[in-house]
Amino acid sequence: MDKRFTDIIQLIKQSRTNAIRAVNAELINLYWHIGEYIGKKLEQSEWGDSVVTELATYIQQNEPDIKGFSDKNIWRMKQFYETYKDFPKLSPVVREISWTNNMLVFSRCKTIEEKEFYLKLIKQENYSKRELDRQISAGLFERTMIGNSKLSTVLRESNQTNTFKDSYVFEFLNLPDPHSESDLQRGLVRQMKNFILELGKDFLFIGEEYKLQVGNSDFFIDLLFYHRGLQCLVAIELKADKFKPDHLGQLNFYLEALDRDVKKPNENPSIGVLLCKDKDSEVVEYALSRSLSPTMISEYKTQLPDKKLLQQKLHELFDNETNDK
Repeated sequence: MDKRFTDIIQLIKQSRTNAIRAVNAELINLYWHIGEYIGKKLEQSEWGDSVVTELATYIQQNEPDIKGFSDKNIWRMKQFYETYKDFPKLSPVVREISWTNNMLVFSRCKTIEEKEFYLKLIKQENYSKRELDRQISAGLFERTMIGNSKLSTVLRESNQTNTFKDSYVFEFLNLPDPHSESDLQRGLVRQMKNFILELGKDFLFIGEEYKLQVGNSDFFIDLLFYHRGLQCLVAIELKADKFKPDHLGQLNFYLEALDRDVKKPNENPSIGVLLCKDKDSEVVEYALSRSLSPTMISEYKTQLPDKKLLQQKLHELFDNETNDK
């Protein structure tokens, strides 16, 4: 790199970081005020619980470009406001971290002391969602309190914008969401999407990295289709590693959420296709609802892509990626 221009590059990067931080703070501020507004309306009995669902539907129908305001997320805003409204010293801190990390903290941490601990830790250590989830699961707060340990004051050497690569920020700005999967994974997913669409006109593409909201957590399905012949949603997950039973468990969890929150009453139960590839083999498994009759299962398998064909395509995709390196 030409060292004459490094200062300019640094100015650009710092400006981008500041811009993303400003947008994130504005988004959290908006969620805070919406939570406050709804909470007061409900408390004063001016609105009933059903109004939140009506509000989410109204936004979707009248302002389809405005994303991130499902009924689940609006209820989260109310919970968020009520969690911190009596703790003004934490109000500035929550505006400095992403909404996804905020949700993890206020949904998983039991006491306000624990919430404050993790909020300050996120700010200091620039934790991603994955790392924060791991630290909470490992009981870092409890271990620190018991051992009276001192937290490291050294910031991690990482890109400060990573914390704000948050789907809610990109929805707020109506921008495409750069989901955290690797470029390799995303490339493979897109190629598999094209292959599925080439198999026949019955497959209608719905979304890539399709977001499901379950409780206070967000999950992403690699590919979601609708099959006109089977009249059902088809979720496809691609794993660039060896098949594990946990993969099927995760896919079945997605199918239950789809059937509960996305499937229409006249549609059949959702089905899943799991594609796993490691260096030695390709595994293709179907995930089918236990409520399906043997006749329906047979019909599903007849109209779904043949497993051997999917295995062959999976092999080709990974071979092409390897040869391109």
